[in-house]
Amino acid sequence: MKTYSFQGIEPRIHPSVYAFDDVVVIGDVEIEEGVSLWPGVTIRGDKGSVRIGRGSNVQDHAMLHSDPGQPLVIGRDVTVAHSAVLHGCSVGAGSVVGIGAVLLNGVSVGASSRVSAGVVLSAGPVYPARSLIAGNPATVLMTLSDSDVAVLDETAVEYRELAEQYRTGLRPLAPRPEAAAVVE
Repeated sequence: MKTYSFQGIEPRIHPSVYAFDDVVVIGDVEIEEGVSLWPGVTIRGDKGSVRIGRGSNVQDHAMLHSDPGQPLVIGRDVTVAHSAVLHGCSVGAGSVVGIGAVLLNGVSVGASSRVSAGVVLSAGPVYPARSLIAGNPATVLMTLSDSDVAVLDETAVEYRELAEQYRTGLRPLAPRPEAAAVVE
């Protein structure tokens, strides 16, 4: 992980955070205990603050940013899937943000909600807890049941376990010589 101070403000990262070496964290960022940050994640706290709650995971190539007066707040045990963009919004505890979803300034997603893959949540709306948010334009399709919420909770647990497997089992390989071309 590469960390940078910005205008004298340094990221605050709990020592238990698991992060790939190409993760970039800049400025006013707080990352709590047990968070995992996967390849290619960028977190910019240069224009406003970014907070990531305990036990959350931010997957490959996600982009997290904020604006003045529009902090980015991710609750505990949240899953932010591959290539999602979160900008100046809030995501409640235990929620899952799907692959490629975009959440813009002022959006607030309630706890234990699921934001479907590819959804764009335009600036401003507040979505209640336990919402299934899908479609373009995005709408609440239904309120999630207890069993639906249990599946969301398992996603966060799965990524905490996967981070531990990576922590103990991932090893860089030495560069290999180019394979010789075969000419017939």
